[in-house]
Amino acid sequence: MSIRQFSPRLRSRRGLSPIKRFLLLSVLLIAIALQISYPLLDGSSDKNIQEWLRLVTIATVYWGAGAMCLHAWFAYGFGYAISYLSITFTFALIVEQIGSRTGWPFGNYSYDGSLGYFVYGVPLVVPFAWVMLAHPLLIAARRISKHWVFLVGGFGLMAWDIFLDPQMVNANRWTWEFDGPAMPYTDNIPLSNSVGWLLSGMGLMAILHALLPLDRRKSGSLIRVIDFFLLWSWFSGIVGNLFFFDRPGIALLGGVAFGLIVLPYFFNRSEEHTSELQSPMYLVCRLLL
Repeated sequence: MSIRQFSPRLRSRRGLSPIKRFLLLSVLLIAIALQISYPLLDGSSDKNIQEWLRLVTIATVYWGAGAMCLHAWFAYGFGYAISYLSITFTFALIVEQIGSRTGWPFGNYSYDGSLGYFVYGVPLVVPFAWVMLAHPLLIAARRISKHWVFLVGGFGLMAWDIFLDPQMVNANRWTWEFDGPAMPYTDNIPLSNSVGWLLSGMGLMAILHALLPLDRRKSGSLIRVIDFFLLWSWFSGIVGNLFFFDRPGIALLGGVAFGLIVLPYFFNRSEEHTSELQSPMYLVCRLLL
């Protein structure tokens, strides 16, 4: 069977077993609960709170990556999930190695030791952040465009980082050294970082799109997990920066950029099953039921 002629398993078409549904939703909701707790802990100078904030930062990534790997497994099979994980982790580790040592393609930056275990100078949690991000964006990019998946997916990774990078830099998880133009609405992150994310994101998406099989289904219950995750990421990025982190410019910039991915994706989804997308609340209810 050609890798480009992928048909989901019959079990995937029928939906998840109760145990798998419970496992997937539990891991996803834990990741979201950790993310919600972050702005509630942020801003305190208490050392114990700061340590909790550090642990929440790391745990959010691992639980989020776990949720996306579980989704890849349950939706497309174990082989797909292992291939996705190994390709994305390896690519991210190599790019981060090159970036932190040479300054290309992101710019000159260095990671703080608070991010946990390091692998050859790169925190282990960082490649898993790529794992958390790339799976839903690959699905979205494939639905938005047939011929420009690498560009759409790469832009999505760049847009997501607009929300992420100011938050992590403000928490001193990594620092930049530059004397060129800065990213809009912040003076401590170089514009080259966004360019680097776009270029490296396009490279990763091109590889994933070429090597991972396509989903031939029109829709299914598992796709609502991706719907919810993308919608939540967009919503939380805007609300967090607007009301908790006092960065309205980042909320605007990231909201517009990521909206250029989320809105076409949901438009594509609405053409398949309009009733599923009547409202965000309806989407949440359908996800949990």
